[in-house]
Amino acid sequence: MTNLPNLEFTAELAIEMQPYYEKVRRVIPEIEWPMHAPYIKAINDIKKEKNAVLLVHNYQTPEIYHCVADFVGDSLALSKEAARTDADIIVQCGVHFMAETSKILNPDKIVLSPDLNAGCSLAESITADDVRSLKTKYPGIPVVTYVNTSAEVKAESDICCTSGNARRVIESLGVNKVIFIPDKYLAQNIANETDIEIITWDTGSCEVHELFTPNDLIEARENEDDLKIIAHPECPPDVIKEADFSGSTANMISWVTNNKPKKVMMVTECSMSDNIAAENPEVEFVRPCNLCPHMKKITLPKILDNLIYLNNEVKIDPIIAKKAFNAVDRMIKLDIS
Repeated sequence: MTNLPNLEFTAELAIEMQPYYEKVRRVIPEIEWPMHAPYIKAINDIKKEKNAVLLVHNYQTPEIYHCVADFVGDSLALSKEAARTDADIIVQCGVHFMAETSKILNPDKIVLSPDLNAGCSLAESITADDVRSLKTKYPGIPVVTYVNTSAEVKAESDICCTSGNARRVIESLGVNKVIFIPDKYLAQNIANETDIEIITWDTGSCEVHELFTPNDLIEARENEDDLKIIAHPECPPDVIKEADFSGSTANMISWVTNNKPKKVMMVTECSMSDNIAAENPEVEFVRPCNLCPHMKKITLPKILDNLIYLNNEVKIDPIIAKKAFNAVDRMIKLDIS
């Protein structure tokens, strides 16, 4: 077993870790850094020793996103990295369905989650039985499933998608009607962009994005001059209409990086603004701070425990995993074609 690391913040460690702090200086107060630095040092040392890779979602906090991640991105980007990694161990720093997706794509690797209870309101809104009922109600209609779902739901699906490629996935099927599950708002927003009829699952929504209202955006514009607003497509359609741009987390990041607005509000999970602000010092970020309670269950101490003890291993029934693989792999192959 790996020896337990020294987690004391010493003068020597402060010097060694200063380059990491420079990455996050704008978003992490100096007084907090001594709590993070020893864990960052230990995690980065042990992951090399064990040939482990950390896949970190855009909604993770800056000390994770900027200081221990091997790859960062949205669900699609992390799925691709999970599919091609040669690491022996994958630590999925995101919610449970993301860890399951990594396991689906890597059945013979050790996939760990810092917190197996890091859930998702979308994933919990629908079950495999619900999908089977939909397929009975709408026979012959292909099922397009957002990756924010359990392995069991993916196993009942024809193809998966992310918010970044949902329209392309739907239109790739060559049909005039699809079942799209489970996010009703993403389905409604995609329906406004395509002529394909979309059958929705009316109980699915993101508990973070559904909190935003058009008035939030209108009031922000009234209070902030030269403000650009970009929103995630899990937001309700009337919110999207008030935004200057809508896209996946990866597309939102690209928009800020490429456009360099004087002032921007990112209508999505709050930590993402911190992560992008650290990389764009010339942009002022107005933060409508809605936090995902599940993403915030992922912490540096839990990641370190993962690497030391190899705990919280993600396991999926092999039959379910094989069926789910087909839907996820079909999405990945389409997106890289």
